[in-house]
Amino acid sequence: MNTIEENSSEATQIDRERTAPAPAPAPSGPSSRWLLAGLAAAVLVLGIVISSGIHERAQAESALSVTTERAAIPTVDIVYPSASAQSQEIVLPGNTQAFNDTPIYARTNGYLKRWYVDIGAHVAQGQLLAEIDTPEVDQQLEQARADLKNAQANEQLAQITATRWQNLLKTNSVSKQETDQAVQDLSARQASVDSGTANVHRLEQLQSFEKVYAPFAGVITARNTDIGALINAGAGGVPQELFHMAAVNRLRVYVAVPEVDSQAAQTGAKATLTLDEFPGESFQGTIVRDSDSIDLASRTLNVEVDVDNEKNRIRTGAYVFVHLKNAHTPHTSTQSLTIPANTLLFRSEGLRVGVVRSGQAELVPITIGRDFGATVEVVTGLQPTDQVIVNPSDSLTSGRQVQVSAPQAGGSK
Repeated sequence: MNTIEENSSEATQIDRERTAPAPAPAPSGPSSRWLLAGLAAAVLVLGIVISSGIHERAQAESALSVTTERAAIPTVDIVYPSASAQSQEIVLPGNTQAFNDTPIYARTNGYLKRWYVDIGAHVAQGQLLAEIDTPEVDQQLEQARADLKNAQANEQLAQITATRWQNLLKTNSVSKQETDQAVQDLSARQASVDSGTANVHRLEQLQSFEKVYAPFAGVITARNTDIGALINAGAGGVPQELFHMAAVNRLRVYVAVPEVDSQAAQTGAKATLTLDEFPGESFQGTIVRDSDSIDLASRTLNVEVDVDNEKNRIRTGAYVFVHLKNAHTPHTSTQSLTIPANTLLFRSEGLRVGVVRSGQAELVPITIGRDFGATVEVVTGLQPTDQVIVNPSDSLTSGRQVQVSAPQAGGSK
């Protein structure tokens, strides 16, 4: 049985081979070479593309790593400290005040008869400002003069009597007692005359106060009365201010000078005044006195500067800027420097500034002198060649690597 099955399988295989299609003829020689060359070129191009992609990716990763490293290094702006000037100008605010400024009151009671000046009027010393009608004072003066005449008449009679009694005493015609009484009566009459005379002078003075005169040359800054107004000199009430006067030909300016700059306020030194209403123009003043004591609350010295105002261009109460020259005396043997205020770092261990040295930041302790607002004076800790970091970060630490942008010299950002 096995032999029959094997013979049947071989016959089936032979039939399949007979019925299978004939194989395709092999390509010719030149066509096969071009195909192989194309396949090789494609493989080469594909290899080059893959290799180029891998190389570019490696370069991108390397560039990204470098960029990341550079981005991690902060870029800082720097300035170089500038040398402090030997003479610094201090600018302080102040207000102008009249050299003399006073209210004018009446010295007698009555009614305002007339006034002759109004606000803004420039008057001379002794010029008549107003007149007051005082009928009561006038009547009192007339009565006092009459009483004085009566006292003078009694004095004359007492004088005659005393003389007569003294002559009679020489002949013992009268007693000594009667003579002494006549003499003492004369003394009393003379005292009455002196009292009446003084009373008349007092009332004459009150009557003279009917006319109000300017006590000094100046300008009328206020008029607080009008014709017919009741004038109260203060007896039994509050006195009424008639006018207010100010002497403006010379002005005072009081300036609060900080204690650190008090040496600039030397008596006799010159000061320059500027006003916003006169741009580009200055006025010369002189330091005439100071309080010679530092105010405990403000730590300032009160200084008076006088300025001539003959042309009356500066008004009283004007806001002015006083420029003082402060001769700079270095705090140390080396020249002090000036840096912007936005370079300072306030740390718990003290005042610091960031300085770039060898590509790294270094926090340097400094000592400041005067504060000029936008800038400060540094007396120790810096050199003119130091690269000071502007607007340093609060997280800045010593030893941190930094990169510097374009520096700007002159101590300004």
